Amino acid sequence: MPFPETSRLELPILQELKATGGGDQLRYLYERLPRYFPQLTRQDLEERADSGRSRWARAVQRAGRQLEEKGELRREKDQWKITAKGMKRAEAEAMTLDAPAGAVERKEKTLTHKEAQSMLVEIGLMLGKNAEAEFEHYDVVWRDAASSPRLSHVFEVQISGSVDSALTRLKHAYDAQRSRPFLVVAGERDRRFAGKRLTESFHEIWEMITVIGVGELQRLYEALRTQEVLLRKIVARN
Repeated sequence: MPFPETSRLELPILQELKATGGGDQLRYLYERLPRYFPQLTRQDLEERADSGRSRWARAVQRAGRQLEEKGELRREKDQWKITAKGMKRAEAEAMTLDAPAGAVERKEKTLTHKEAQSMLVEIGLMLGKNAEAEFEHYDVVWRDAASSPRLSHVFEVQISGSVDSALTRLKHAYDAQRSRPFLVVAGERDRRFAGKRLTESFHEIWEMITVIGVGELQRLYEALRTQEVLLRKIVARN
């Protein structure tokens, strides 16, 4: 099956970069873009040129060069980033079905990465957990006690950047200690993208992980704060 014309790859690339917060590693784009072209078979995607290079990778690279020439993409080694011009095109050409989700996403993007981490730490403390931010390579972890070697809860905050990287860390935490994994995302579109990845490369943690929108996190934090004193008394250890 012939690969799609280079121009037809442009918008899917921009949409994927927009969905992951504006940038991602090229190897993840190779994996995700085929879903836009269901006519492509696994054999098509594994086909090699005489030089040994993947024909699919070459097609994606050509589209990336065209986007770069148009000023809609910036390539930095294995990292591709959408520009303001590219973001404008992606939003203009997005399907009407995605418009409401986009509105929700913009409304919920009120927290920074650090603010979300701080809320998760405070929630953990209110629930009687030993909570820390930036523990080893995780954004936030909870333990039953400071002396406990096991991480009972592990949180990754992915307001921007690669969702796959966050899921990789959460999968490692689950595999290593059966920690409960939580992914905090910016909005509904990111939630749908994470759900897609969880049914594919990260299906092993599909039933264990909890995906939380920043709006949900903020509402939970505010609700608990109103009863913080009572809550601390309830979870206090004798």
